[in-house]
Amino acid sequence: MSTDAADINAQVQTPASALEAHGAAIAEALGDRIVSTRVAYGELTLVARADAIIEVLTFLRDDPSTLYINFIDISGVDYPEREQRFDVVYHLLSPRHNRRIRVKVETDEFAPVPSAITVFPAAGWYERETYDLYGVLFSNHPDLRRLLTDYGFEGHPLRKDFPLTGYVEVRYDDEKKRVVYEPVKLVQEFRSFDFLSPWEGPDYRLPGDEKAGGKP
Repeated sequence: MSTDAADINAQVQTPASALEAHGAAIAEALGDRIVSTRVAYGELTLVARADAIIEVLTFLRDDPSTLYINFIDISGVDYPEREQRFDVVYHLLSPRHNRRIRVKVETDEFAPVPSAITVFPAAGWYERETYDLYGVLFSNHPDLRRLLTDYGFEGHPLRKDFPLTGYVEVRYDDEKKRVVYEPVKLVQEFRSFDFLSPWEGPDYRLPGDEKAGGKP
């Protein structure tokens, strides 16, 4: 096995202590731009200030000790009980060091997060997705509009206070010969339910019970 291959294999399962040291070195280099660091599930997570996310991502991409040059994803997490209800989560990969890193910033539905397009051009697509599904705003984005939902869609479907049924339903109107949108109607027709335990069975004879000698 070559030296490079041995180094890669050794880094596949990086000890938590090494990741903690790695996080501490990043926090020392970036100062108050980093709020906290944490190692969980074999990966390092940084919590950064939202207004400093461009500086943080630029450092992680360019510094020789990090080289997180592969941009993987941006996602959102909704915590409605918090004042800053959203986490915007960036996932990066360093092929050179064979490490992944997770960077989080907190924001609300009004304060925009600086767009990461200047650091990772591919971020534009994922920022549009996060805006569409969570309503997170990104400043300096050249084309921040919905990506996955339909035309005229109201609300943001991955917010935890968004109803599971949605606000409108879609059907094809044969008279109008087109698809129409209507408010959701949850109609529950009257039903008669038998809440007897299936283990005890009912007191009356069911068809076929006579073959098993059941009680009358």
